[in-house]
Amino acid sequence: MQLKHGTKSEADEVDILADLAATTAAPKTFVEFGFHPVKFNCAAFANEPEWRGLLIDGSAEQVEDAKVLLPTWIDIRNSFLSLDNLDFIRTKFERLGILSIDVDGNDYWFLEKLIGIGPSIISIEYNASFESASVTVPYDPTFVRHQKHPTGWYHGASLAALAKLCREHGYGLAAVSTYGANAFFTKSGNLDPAAAWKPNLERNAWSGTTSTQQWEAIKEMPLVAV
Repeated sequence: MQLKHGTKSEADEVDILADLAATTAAPKTFVEFGFHPVKFNCAAFANEPEWRGLLIDGSAEQVEDAKVLLPTWIDIRNSFLSLDNLDFIRTKFERLGILSIDVDGNDYWFLEKLIGIGPSIISIEYNASFESASVTVPYDPTFVRHQKHPTGWYHGASLAALAKLCREHGYGLAAVSTYGANAFFTKSGNLDPAAAWKPNLERNAWSGTTSTQQWEAIKEMPLVAV
């Protein structure tokens, strides 16, 4: 699947999603929130005429850029999401192929609210700085990660926490991105989350720290064990 109009995916996420979409026979629909106008997980699908998608982001500037760059058949909206305003996502598509979540904050809580839609594929960012702990940050409708902790390492949920939530709804871990940022769940996924876990290589590189050091810096912050 070729990317067009200058759009690209994160790392190897596009290849993972293309493979999973083919093997699961997923409906050609996607919802992605938390995105960059030229760099997002469903970028390749957005440029395929047979696909329909909904992109949501809290940045008005990024949304306007995306409207210029992306085809008119993609619904692009500016919204700062909370648990109180997700209904339009639930009703957008009768059958959802891909649900992609990357908001650097309330990821776990949004997935918990939306997983009942029954997407064929779930793509969600996990926080490798939480290492093996099964935890998420508490829900906060005004969450901004760099305001919560200066490192920016305190956000979202661990892979273990997300895998547990997905398992409770009949999903298993199908893949983890090369750089240790995104996890992918399907009904047929059967990977062991503990064995599949990867550190966030990009974060480790720019910070000069390890995931263990990151965990030591944030482990006393408020966390919800799940």
